[in-house]
Amino acid sequence: MKVSRAAAAVVAAGVLGLGLAVPAAGSSGAEQPVGRCTNAELTASYHPGDAATSHRYGRIVLRNRSDHACRTGGYGGLSYVGHGDGTQIGAAAVREPGTVRSIVVAPGQRVVSRVAEAVAAAYPRRTCRPAHVDGFRVYLPDETRSQFVAHPTTGCRNDGVHLLSHRAYRRP
Repeated sequence: MKVSRAAAAVVAAGVLGLGLAVPAAGSSGAEQPVGRCTNAELTASYHPGDAATSHRYGRIVLRNRSDHACRTGGYGGLSYVGHGDGTQIGAAAVREPGTVRSIVVAPGQRVVSRVAEAVAAAYPRRTCRPAHVDGFRVYLPDETRSQFVAHPTTGCRNDGVHLLSHRAYRRP
């Protein structure tokens, strides 16, 4: 089977996430747009990282577990949940300013969002109103249904105290 250099370049560009449409396998060569990523394609997880005075850092990782590429990018939603039933604990994460990109995520590839957590104990108990957290509620960009990611910690019931912030999704 011969593959032209132009066809190989289009496929390579699509795999590298340059946003080009590529012909679907077995198709007549007509370009198929890469659809938006949903919970059916991407699975969320949390990977802890470094810590500093009163802060912990990590990243939410979205991995494409499907057999096809999809497109995502920008900010999702992130908050603490608890009480064993998904009740939101405190304020949702603040979005840190940054560059928003459209990213094609091939099967097996991942995108990451850096997360910063202020430690609840850094706030007076009366202000914070500490509560046990079961984990994160993670919304993919442009998705209305969330995923739960286990991450036991302590949050603040006071939604005026912002413990979480995150960045736009990017390639690792």
